[in-house]
Amino acid sequence: MRRPFANLGKRSARGFIAVLLGAFTFYLPASGATNPLPEVLDRASSNASAFLDTISEVNCTEHLTQERIADNGKTIEKHESIFDYLVLMSNSGGELGLVESRVAADSNKDPHEKAPLLVSNGFSMLILVFHPYYSGSFQFSLAKEETDSGGALTEVKFQHIPGTRSPAALTVRGREYPLEISGTAWIDSSSGVIEKISAQIGTEMEDVGLRTMHTEIEYAPVSFRIVSGTYWLPAHATVDVESRHQHWRNTHVFSAYKHFAVNTKEQVSHP
Repeated sequence: MRRPFANLGKRSARGFIAVLLGAFTFYLPASGATNPLPEVLDRASSNASAFLDTISEVNCTEHLTQERIADNGKTIEKHESIFDYLVLMSNSGGELGLVESRVAADSNKDPHEKAPLLVSNGFSMLILVFHPYYSGSFQFSLAKEETDSGGALTEVKFQHIPGTRSPAALTVRGREYPLEISGTAWIDSSSGVIEKISAQIGTEMEDVGLRTMHTEIEYAPVSFRIVSGTYWLPAHATVDVESRHQHWRNTHVFSAYKHFAVNTKEQVSHP
């Protein structure tokens, strides 16, 4: 599977890769009170499956802002890019594969422009933590229920289970280091729609240069003329990474979604 990642540019050989593996599980509290968590997770799982079916049939415009941040919080370097963005999905031998495709929308872009500050891919796919295919690596717990303008949102916390295959990894010079990732998802109680996800690493990894990594993804409703219904798709993603000597922030904005359909047929010829 092509995994979500953030790679450092020319200033460092280190790359940051966030991997989504395993599947979800949940635990009931010891008390006899009714717990809505199983139903919420079941609905979220169905929505994550529907998301996977939809995301491979759409493309959009991605506006990427890459920043290098000083110690005082001010931006000292900034790059902006626009891409035609889509996600390609494959299912070979029962193994799910996702690959992000980015094509620069600016045909006049200088080919000699220096390398980007931080390359971050795949974080908009963090919703797949709730997909049945990615089960077994998280413990889920119910935090609290919040009321939003769109209705009741259930706040679900997720935590990687130590000793299991980690859903996130840091790649340094071709070697992967498992990450203890945890976070919170805001899920519509009745529909299971996942509206926002926030995630971070639980511990510093000073030995390989990673101090903090935090990402936040927001999803928004999208409608298409040629298909009925409303689909919740990535709208905004922020990736904030601090290494031993640098601080980067990438902001991805997804807009202008278009739906397309591709039919393929495979035929094996006999000798």
